[in-house]
Amino acid sequence: MAKKKQSDFALWVEGARLRTLPLAVAPIIAASGAAFAMQAFNLNKTLLALAVALFLQIGVNYANDYSDGIRGTDSNRVGPLRLTASGSFQPRTVKLVAFGFLGLGALAGLILVVVTGLWWLLSVGAVAVLAAWFYTGGKKPYGYAGLGELVVFIFFGLVAVVGTVYVQAPDLFKLPETWMVVLPVAIGLGLYASAVLMINNIRDIETDEPVGKKTLAVRVGKNFAKSIYLVMIWAPLAINWTYLKINLIPAFAFPFALVLLLLPLTLIVLTARTPKENILALKLTSNAALIYAILVAFGLWKLV
Repeated sequence: MAKKKQSDFALWVEGARLRTLPLAVAPIIAASGAAFAMQAFNLNKTLLALAVALFLQIGVNYANDYSDGIRGTDSNRVGPLRLTASGSFQPRTVKLVAFGFLGLGALAGLILVVVTGLWWLLSVGAVAVLAAWFYTGGKKPYGYAGLGELVVFIFFGLVAVVGTVYVQAPDLFKLPETWMVVLPVAIGLGLYASAVLMINNIRDIETDEPVGKKTLAVRVGKNFAKSIYLVMIWAPLAINWTYLKINLIPAFAFPFALVLLLLPLTLIVLTARTPKENILALKLTSNAALIYAILVAFGLWKLV
């Protein structure tokens, strides 16, 4: 019995898709660097924001597992095991676990709202939870309509970065200098998060198209999708370069170390011929998002 329980636990851990969690952590790290540079960093609020991001990320991973599984989308996919499609657990169980993590994310968000007194953020949190579920859930999931990358850009970039800084120092957003620091970071992380989804969908084109999952990669085709992906991973550095030249903020020079990862990553994606080859690119892109955030945060901390 103990062996069976351990095996089940390992399956749930795999189903949580831990390799995607850097996407939840990255914007919090970068935003913390920005808040620290503005002398507004608050550890408790940052940890609550991190809890919101992690719980919602795990929740959406289980929700996707459930929704794609009952639709048959994951029946012939290449990649890690899916709990629902593999029959490892009943669909209802997977759905309840998804709801549980989305609920924990909502609870952490509620506590953050109570602590900050920014009650209007409840509406933002509600939209985030709905976006997590309806990516692949519901009768007309937006992930099946090619809108996944856009929504990911908004929530993993703009909302996560700006929101994390805002709950720590809302008054600072009255100053244009705050937006000058926060906005390029938010855009950069949004692009890297979108790139993770794009390379994931490029890998799954052969299995998504037959079942009617019209992701952006399916709609534009593999070659054009790869071009979009490459723009996504290189554009943050182009933004940093332009921003560095205009505003002369040295913090934005540190992310250029990421070139050492982006060059081989570009080569992998351009030469990949099978879905399995894109799995490595998927992992490296997720790591690139985290490294970008760390480098940005380090640069911003050095400003103080």
